[in-house]
Order: sequence, then C-alpha cells, then structure tokens
Amino acid sequence: MNAREVSIIGAGLAGSEAALQLAKRGIKVNLYEMRPEKMTGAHTTEKLAEFVCSNSLGSYDITNASGLLKREMELLGGELIKIAYEMQVPAGNALAIDREGFSKRVTELVESNENINLVREEVTQIPDGNVILASGPLTSDALAVSIKEFTESDYLYFFDAIAPIVEKDSINFDVAFWASRYNKGEASYINCPMNKEQYEKFYNILINAPRIELKTFEKNAKFFESCLPVEVLASRGVDTLRFGPMKPVGLVDKRTGEENYAVVQLRQDNSAKTLFNLVGFQTNLKWGSQKELVQSIPGLENANIVRYGVMHRNTFINSPKLLNCTLQTRKRENLFFAGQLTGTEGYTESIASGLLAGINMAKYINNEPLLELPKITMLGALTKYISDEIHEKFQPINSNWGIVEPIELPKKERKNKKMKAELIAGRSIDYLSVCGI
Repeated sequence: MNAREVSIIGAGLAGSEAALQLAKRGIKVNLYEMRPEKMTGAHTTEKLAEFVCSNSLGSYDITNASGLLKREMELLGGELIKIAYEMQVPAGNALAIDREGFSKRVTELVESNENINLVREEVTQIPDGNVILASGPLTSDALAVSIKEFTESDYLYFFDAIAPIVEKDSINFDVAFWASRYNKGEASYINCPMNKEQYEKFYNILINAPRIELKTFEKNAKFFESCLPVEVLASRGVDTLRFGPMKPVGLVDKRTGEENYAVVQLRQDNSAKTLFNLVGFQTNLKWGSQKELVQSIPGLENANIVRYGVMHRNTFINSPKLLNCTLQTRKRENLFFAGQLTGTEGYTESIASGLLAGINMAKYINNEPLLELPKITMLGALTKYISDEIHEKFQPINSNWGIVEPIELPKKERKNKKMKAELIAGRSIDYLSVCGI
C-alpha cells in the first residue's frame, strides 16, 4: 500500500467522517463497507452512515454535554455534523435528522469524492498499512476474530434495541396533541396521554408480552443503561416508565390544561413529516406483541407500524488496554480505532471519534504530532476516559459533565449547574477557537 493511502473499515458514522477528513487533506482512502453484499441484523439499507436506532443526536444546547460535543466538532471542521444540521427535523432542543436524507447525502459526498474509493466488500482480516477500524458494534464475525487475535483479549459487548416507527396519518389527533416539554422550542413532539387506568392496562400488556428468544450464548444479556428495552425498564417497577420515557412532567395538553398520568412521545423521523418514532420505546418484544402494545396507547389505536423494534448485539474493544487518547493503538502505530467499537456510546460520540481518528491519521502520515485534546474539552475528556488504564471493568460511555476537568465556582454558586455548564462550554470553545488545529 502507498504510504499516503489509508484503508478505513466500515462506512458508518465514524468511518464516513474519517474518510472525509482524510480526503480533504489530500490523502487517498479505500473505504470498505460490506453492505449490501453482507447485511447486519439492524441495518436496512446499503447507504453509508445509516442511523440504526433513534434518529436523534441529542441536545444541541452547549449547556448539555452532547451539545458541547457538537459545537466542538463544528470548530474542528466536522463534515457529518454539517450534514446533520442540513437534514434537521423539528425535535425541540434536540438535533434530530431525516435519517434517509442524511444517509443519502453522506453516500453522495463519499461516492463523488475523487480521493475516496468506496469498496463494497467484507473485510475479514485487519489489513496491513495505514488502517482506521470503524466497523462498528455490528462487526462481522470473521473480522471480530481478527480483532480478538490482535488485541489478545476477549471482545466485550452489550445489547442495544431499536424503537418502532409509525405513520403520522394513522395517529388519532382527537386524542394525541403537539407539544415540547416545558414549551421549549417548537411544539414538535406528538404526545399520547394516558390516565391511570389506561397506563395500568398498557403496563400489564407490556410485562406479560412474549419477547424474541435470545440465542444460547446471549442468555446473560448485558444492556447499556441509556438504551434499555422498554420491557426491561418496566420490570423494575410499575412506576419506572412514568419517571422515565413516559414521564408527563412539563407536557400540558392545551385543550384540557392538565398534565396527564403518563405520556408517550413520538419524534419526527423524516423531513416529509410522515414517519414518527416512539421515544424511549426500544424493544425486543415479538412483533405481534409490539403491535398490540403500540395500539393500546391512546391515539395509536389504529397506528400503522412501518418498522418494528429489534434488539442487536453491540460489540466494543477494551480500549483502556489498547488505545492512546489519540485513538492510535499502542502496539501498532499505523492502526487507529474509531466509533462505537471503541466504547464511545452514541451517534454524536461516534462521529466525533471518527473526526479525531481522521485528523490524527493525517497527522501520522505527515509526520506531525498527533492531536491530543485536553480534558477541558468534551472530546478530549471522552478519549482520555476510554484510554485510561485505571479501568478494571470498562463499559461504554456517553459524553457527560462528570468526565470533564471541573471548574471551581464560588461557594454560593456551586449548586448552579447551568452556570457551571456555561463556563465549561465557554472554556472549551475558547480553547478550540485559538489553538490552531
């Protein structure tokens, strides 16, 4: 392989971002994607950077950890974050996207880039030369074996689930209403209200519904707390959902002026506003049971479900033992990892790690010092966390304030979380604005 050529394995969010970062720096990329030759248990198309579960990247407010990470990506010259804002659909303070439009746009950009060669085939071994492994949590079995051999450790995993999507025209708006929690931003969520009796009926259907049988080796399934199937949440107690994805606080139906006992929210899933997904309703129930459950929700009695929820295995490496905070592997300097395979959980985090891996691979090829972001930035804190050898039992992590270098406030302001978030965000933005990256 040419010394200025890179193989990227996986054209998901991280791999596509890394490829575009290298291409704009004049470096040739062979971007490998096994779909559609070989599909996964969760993808539905052959397009690049496909959003599999939710269509939301979380908050874009910089006083939110995920929002700050998005702003950092913009300052670092991220490509996919630009496309995400171009494909934005209403979702209050969250950056939700038209998932089909987003994937189509990324695919077009990659296919038309003269520095990127898109190769539609499965990679079963870690290649020689300059490589970014961004094969994602649904890495094929053959490549997984190769990664296990390289890392000399067991692969780690958890289970993730996908929420159902319904057609807007099948929703009963005599019951459902439009609102965003606490009236923040545009009233962009569809809300299906429940009284106590309706909720208890729904809950009984849920906890008694049959689930899709796991394979023998999956029996002791581990779940990521941020993506728990709704039936797992419900098993923790009758009121768990009412204080979680179905909490009614801040959602007032203007027709009645009242808060309800519980509320199911639906978020726009495409630009045409024809499809909406059930927020927080990831599930592994059998499809017949999903239909019964969804249609027991007031307002969704005749809902047309266009995609049912499924559960899939998410795989990640033991990054603290394998990676530097630059995402370069410790035992092979021309091999980088990116995306959810590293244990950075979430769409925004996946794109951000692809961005950093692309920048650092370019620096490696050009014999420049690799970019090591400090913990005053969210991306720096995230990469330092996943590469910290102190971890004994490493688990995937989202961006959060707990991993960032803290700021000391005057004693009387120490409980002012918004002020603290604003100061931390300002510190990061100032650093990235002047550091000359």
